[in-house]
Amino acid sequence: MFLLLVVAFSLCCSPPAATEAVALARWKASLDPAPSLASWRLGPNTSATSTCSWSGVTCNSAGSVVEIDLADRNLTGTIAAFDFRSFPNLIRLNLANNKLTGSIPANISALSRLNYLDLSNNYFHGTLPPEISQLSEILELNLYHNKFGGLVPRQISRLRKLSYLDLSHNEFTGPILDTVAGNLTMLEILYLYENKFTGQIPASISSLTRLEKLSLGANNFTGGIQPSLGSIPSLRILELDQNPLGGPIPSSLGNLRLLESLGLNMAGLNSSIPTSLGSCRNLSYINLSGNQLTGELPLSLAGIGAMMEFGVSDNLLSGEIPGVFFWSWTNLISFQLQNNSFTGLIPPEIGLARNLTTLFLYMNKLTGSIPLEIGNLIHLVEIDFSDNSLSGQIPPTIVKLHRLTKLHLQINYLTGPIPEEIGNMTALQSIVLNTNQLSGEIPISITELKDLYFLFLYNNNFRGRVPPDLGKNGLLASVSFSINRLSGELPQGLCKGYGLVYFTASENNFTGRLPSCLRNCSKLARVRLQLNHFTGDIAEAFGVHPELRYLELTGNQLTGGLSRDWGRCVKLQSLILGGNRITGEIPPEILSLPELGEVDLSSNLLSGELLPILSNGSKVFSLNLSHNQISGEIPPAIGDLSELQQLDLSGNRILGLIPPQLGETNKLQALDLSDNYLTGRIPDELGNLVSLQILLDLSNNSLSGPIPYNLGKLIKLEVLNVSHNKLSGSIPNSFSGMVSLNSWISPTTI
Repeated sequence: MFLLLVVAFSLCCSPPAATEAVALARWKASLDPAPSLASWRLGPNTSATSTCSWSGVTCNSAGSVVEIDLADRNLTGTIAAFDFRSFPNLIRLNLANNKLTGSIPANISALSRLNYLDLSNNYFHGTLPPEISQLSEILELNLYHNKFGGLVPRQISRLRKLSYLDLSHNEFTGPILDTVAGNLTMLEILYLYENKFTGQIPASISSLTRLEKLSLGANNFTGGIQPSLGSIPSLRILELDQNPLGGPIPSSLGNLRLLESLGLNMAGLNSSIPTSLGSCRNLSYINLSGNQLTGELPLSLAGIGAMMEFGVSDNLLSGEIPGVFFWSWTNLISFQLQNNSFTGLIPPEIGLARNLTTLFLYMNKLTGSIPLEIGNLIHLVEIDFSDNSLSGQIPPTIVKLHRLTKLHLQINYLTGPIPEEIGNMTALQSIVLNTNQLSGEIPISITELKDLYFLFLYNNNFRGRVPPDLGKNGLLASVSFSINRLSGELPQGLCKGYGLVYFTASENNFTGRLPSCLRNCSKLARVRLQLNHFTGDIAEAFGVHPELRYLELTGNQLTGGLSRDWGRCVKLQSLILGGNRITGEIPPEILSLPELGEVDLSSNLLSGELLPILSNGSKVFSLNLSHNQISGEIPPAIGDLSELQQLDLSGNRILGLIPPQLGETNKLQALDLSDNYLTGRIPDELGNLVSLQILLDLSNNSLSGPIPYNLGKLIKLEVLNVSHNKLSGSIPNSFSGMVSLNSWISPTTI
């Protein structure tokens, strides 16, 4: 610090190089510099110190600094202490890709010779100082990816030599003034995307005749696309995407004969695609997705031989896919037409687009079979033809696609088997064939797919056994075999890598024990294995699954008891285990789970009392414990289950009184306490359950006394059964108001 003070005192007498050295040293002192600035040291004789050997500094022949390039130096701090007046010869200043903050000082105007300024990828904020307009020699100004905001000062229009301006990825607001846009006549590149600009795109932009790249995407521009944009002769890139522009695509854009990239996606456009775009013969990228475009694809587009990426997804387009496109689009790598109303066949000419990597035609109305020529597209990485009306078999030629990672053909009418040689498609990661009419056995070769992690085959007609080696790659994360005719045991190594997240195999004829590896799958989130013939101890099949949200095992032959470990499955929302042979008591920890809403343990051999079970469970909305061997009384704490909508305790050994607190569960829609040993009166408080709609069944108990008058308040109730009890008295007159009642089973003796 003493050295800096001495130097500062003698600056008036120091040569320019020394002044620059001291200025840089002062700025360094204000930073948290990385080791890359270690060379920035003042010598004992300050006047003799040269910055020319300092890292990132370039000098002219006179030893004066002309360039400072400190990009990617991990610098932290501001530029407030940077003395711009000390650098009269500075031409280039590059501080990109650091952690600099603060605002741009007004005295930056002192850099009168600066022609390049790059402050991109930092944390600068505030508004741009009007004084920036005094950088009269500036050619390139890059402020990309900071936190600048406010209006762009109108004085910036004085930078008449500016050829490159990037203000993108900031928080600038307001309109772009005509004077700002129109006066920068030397501009070749203008990037303003990802800000908060509003208003119309100024027509004066069309006067920027040198402009090659115009990117205004991801703002709030309105008022449509100016037809005058079609008069910028040198324009090669036009990006207006993600703005609420509205209106049509101007036919004048067809005049942009040098145009290579057109991004108009998500811009609220509502016209047809103009045929004039076919005159833009250099177009290699078209993205018109996410609009409300109508009509058919113009045949004139076939004349664009440079086409590489074509996207019109998420529109209202119709008609057939022109096969003629693929005669000239030989460089095509991406073709995305999803979520429209295209009809007809997938043209066999598509096989000519041999460089294609992405082919998305899903969510249309395509018919017919998948053409054999699909096998010619050997560079394909992704295919998605789902949600159409395609029929016929999966073409055998598809196994030639050795680079394919994604094969999605779900929700069609495909028939026949999966090609036996699917194992040759060695790059496959995701196979989704659900909801078709596919049949036959799952090919053994599918086990050779070393990168497979997603396999959905549900809702088809597959039969036979699942290949025993499936899962040996240890990567399977999502697997569904549900609603088929599969049989035998599940592969014991299905979850070998313990990465299984989603697993369903419901409604098949599976037998045997569940794969032992399930117990260690800590990422399990959803499991549906109901309506099979699985056996074995449920406590051995499952462990602690902290991510598990949904488990359904209904209608199997599982045995054993419920472990207290279920209380550690803290994200569990649905536990459905009905129709098995599970024994023992229900651990109270289960209903204490914070997210648990649905519990079905019906038709098992469970025992124990209700008191410890129903003392918790504030979020449970559906509780079915019917047809077990549960005993004891219904505890008053049941009134604390404030979210309860359905309660079924029928077919147990429950005795005692119906607690009046049950009338506090005011969201209850269905209540079944039938086939127990309940005694005493029906509580008047049950008449407070005004949400009861589906069912109130108290039959086959030993209830006595009159039917409460209050039950007449249940005007939404559709089914009421109080038969086979010891009730007395008459049917209350209040029942005449129960207008929704369509099934009323009265006591046998009243």
